[in-house]
Amino acid sequence: MAPSNGSVHPARALTLFGVILVALYALVFFTGDKSPAPKLGIDLQGGTRVTLTARTPDGSTPSRESLSQAQQIIETRVNGLGVSGSEVVVDGDNLVITVPGDDSAQAKTLGQTARLYIRPVIGGPIDSSMTADQLTEQTPPEGTDPLAPEDTDPAAPAQPETAEQPANDAPEPQGRPFPAQDPTDPPVEPGTETAPPTDEPAPAPEDSEPLTQQEQAAVDIAAAMATRQSDDPMVQQEAALALDCSAPDPLAGNDDPALPLVACSTDGTAIYLLGPSIIDGQQIDDATSGFNSQQSRYEVSLTFDNEGSNTWAQYTAANIGSQAAFVLDSKVVSAPVIQGATPAGSATSITGQFTNTQATELANTLKYGSLPLSFVASEAQTVSATLGFASLEAGLIAGAVGLVLVLLFCLVYYRMLGLLTALSLVLAGLAVYAIMVLLGRYIGYTLDLAGIAGLIIGIGMTADSFVVFFERIKDEIREGRSFRSAVPRGWARARRTILSGNAVSFIAAAVLYVLAVGQVRGFAFTLGLTTILDVVVVFLVTWPLVHLASRSKTWSKPSMNGLGAIQEVARERQLAAAAAKEA
Repeated sequence: MAPSNGSVHPARALTLFGVILVALYALVFFTGDKSPAPKLGIDLQGGTRVTLTARTPDGSTPSRESLSQAQQIIETRVNGLGVSGSEVVVDGDNLVITVPGDDSAQAKTLGQTARLYIRPVIGGPIDSSMTADQLTEQTPPEGTDPLAPEDTDPAAPAQPETAEQPANDAPEPQGRPFPAQDPTDPPVEPGTETAPPTDEPAPAPEDSEPLTQQEQAAVDIAAAMATRQSDDPMVQQEAALALDCSAPDPLAGNDDPALPLVACSTDGTAIYLLGPSIIDGQQIDDATSGFNSQQSRYEVSLTFDNEGSNTWAQYTAANIGSQAAFVLDSKVVSAPVIQGATPAGSATSITGQFTNTQATELANTLKYGSLPLSFVASEAQTVSATLGFASLEAGLIAGAVGLVLVLLFCLVYYRMLGLLTALSLVLAGLAVYAIMVLLGRYIGYTLDLAGIAGLIIGIGMTADSFVVFFERIKDEIREGRSFRSAVPRGWARARRTILSGNAVSFIAAAVLYVLAVGQVRGFAFTLGLTTILDVVVVFLVTWPLVHLASRSKTWSKPSMNGLGAIQEVARERQLAAAAAKEA
């Protein structure tokens, strides 16, 4: 049964679509970088390629399983939803990452091992530029507690640490030396210190064979662990003096969580002595980034699993006033003072001098887990577009030609209804473009040639929905109904077919998205997106416009709507039926 005129509100539907379109373009022009251009994929604009060489602590060749697992984790980090157009391939013992654009820092960051440990701060921070004489001059007076945080007042009441109000960051390095783990150990006197150890391996004999890259990495890791993870307080202090925070860290992602650690801060200005790990990053259940308006800084909020949450709650309750360091790949990201017990199940925050992008990347890296291997990144190389703008233009021209031919056919065959088809497709195209720009801005979607193909097919499916609707109207007119009464009845029959067809297309796109990789996944994504948009346009634009046209005397004329031949067929059928009754 056709809906009554009182239940049809075409103005509301058109207004709703107009609001959606305005909101999309308001987001395009007034949020983010405000650029109205979508991001292009590697095949259209080129990209940056970085080779990651795997390192193992014992110098052995990494297993294929470890490389495959690392490849999957990095793909998850870089692709997120799988639509950024980035590529991660295994090449021997290396991983080769190619990302769109010229941001080499992003590609190198993807190879971060991302092994996070929370360690207690035993000593420090000290200035990484201090000499041995300067360090001993800063030795605290006898009877003082070198472990007490310098920026806290023991008499001040402790405030609970929560996700919304994280623990305060540690103060800037003041030159405070590492304390001896044994209180009876004397401080180092000027002029009596031994030669500081270094992370450099001893030179190999001249007649020995040169070490391979894996073997050299193993030697560097072993040398660093012997000094920076020693239990001897004297060795720890000497290791701190020899540590160069500006040089690449051979321990990055390879430190033993069961041993102490001499580590630099991420900005390279401070050195800490840390105790064995309290919590492993594998116990992170989720990681998100956000802006703390009270502290005016970006933070990364961590949620632990049950075991990690209970461990953190017990530790914070027993160590109020002490510092705990968040150590990522052997570097201290943040070393806040614990100001209160964190209840089990609550989130905790990593604070620091983060930008929005850095906080987002860190949260994304921690959320998807650490790599089973550590990697060394080579220099970034610029990759030229594999297809280039000529192919982009060719694809767009092909799509435009096909769209024009469809519109011409609709104008000739449906006349007024063809104009409504053209208007609906234009509005659909405007919505698709805005969505492409916003997806590139917020989820890293890049538009490549496969994605363009998915968009063109999706817009073609939208035209198919119009044809189904219009043919249902013609069927109603053949049965003897007027244009005005045929429109709501035709819509009631057509919408079932439209929804069924789009549901099948969306399921196919979803299955293809789940099973496919690379550019095929981008094709499936755009195909599914335009399928959803097809339903929105048909319900909020095409149907209301045709309904308004059916109520207009001008547009109801056969010469305007192109339905004169169908109405003539209906009259002939009525005459034939009447003649048959008389006979």
